[in-house]
Amino acid sequence: MSEEQPSATGSREKSSISQGSRESAPRSSQALPLHWLTAPTRRLPNFCNLGITLRLIVVVNILLLVAALSRADSLQNVLRELADLSIIAQPAMIASLLLCCALSRYANSKLTYWQGVSAIFAVECALALVFWFLANNLLPNLGINPGGSLPKMVLLFCGTTAIVLLYLDLRARSLSPALVEARLQALQARIRPHFLFNSINAVLSLIRAEPRRAERMLEDMAELFRVLMADNRALRPLDDELTLCRQYLEIEHIRLGDRLQVVWHTDGIPLHALVPPLFLQPLVENAVYHGIEPNDGAGEIRIDITSDGKRMTIRLSNPFHVGSTHVNGNRMAIANITERLQLHFDAEASLRADVREQRYIVTIQMPIQTQQS
Repeated sequence: MSEEQPSATGSREKSSISQGSRESAPRSSQALPLHWLTAPTRRLPNFCNLGITLRLIVVVNILLLVAALSRADSLQNVLRELADLSIIAQPAMIASLLLCCALSRYANSKLTYWQGVSAIFAVECALALVFWFLANNLLPNLGINPGGSLPKMVLLFCGTTAIVLLYLDLRARSLSPALVEARLQALQARIRPHFLFNSINAVLSLIRAEPRRAERMLEDMAELFRVLMADNRALRPLDDELTLCRQYLEIEHIRLGDRLQVVWHTDGIPLHALVPPLFLQPLVENAVYHGIEPNDGAGEIRIDITSDGKRMTIRLSNPFHVGSTHVNGNRMAIANITERLQLHFDAEASLRADVREQRYIVTIQMPIQTQQS
């Protein structure tokens, strides 16, 4: 199995995994951090997330429409009332989102949940004071009645904030069972009986002839199963996921030999970026199962990871065989990973699968996140 790794000069190099390199390679199973095995605690919403921002805009505008309907004396005046309210509400909403985005980055690392909520309400009270002053000094010049005292403005801002926070908290609670269910689905889909059966047979064939390689293979299998059976709800570093993928590919290389060729392109990627556990290993397993095993000869799997500093793109490709009998299983894995990406990153992450030039290509895009949110 050939791997392409970044060299000191940033160039791309190919090398083959042989018995000697396998025995001399440092063991990474002891280096995997344990912080990502713990269950996530209650946190403020990530107001910088695109999906949360869009939901907040929708919620606030629904509240504005309700307020306009309550203030209008007829249906013909609803749009006028909505426009009058939006003059203050829309800029206030944008300012609130920007401040809450900055605050949530600090609060989730330094403050408890309720301290963060208190800080958000303090920010909203300050914004209410600022926009009440602007409303009473600007709106009369436009012929619009500000229509509210300072206590009323503060109550409006805090009430809207309370509704939004309650909605986001209820949504986060409703997604917690979904995270557990996604984990269970992932565990069921990850370890296929054929992989376990074939791997054990490969170990048995090596025990007498090459006992050290058999021992390493059993160690890799034990580490793979340990990670698969752990609590995988929290994000973990990308480096850990890549290590897991390499361990899995080493096991498959013993079984498939030179039929399995792997090319890595991971120059300059943020190894500390946090990603959903088991988002890449199942795709690698699918690439072996669907792209390499049906081949009589050698087949190549390509794993390309690039970054622009804010977003990361992972592209995995393998040979595509028309009329494959495993398409449904592949779609199940794609749907499972797509669901988990949305649970963690909402609308900011995407997964696309297509076929080009007789290769099956899976492309994942996600934001670069360096702390749990």
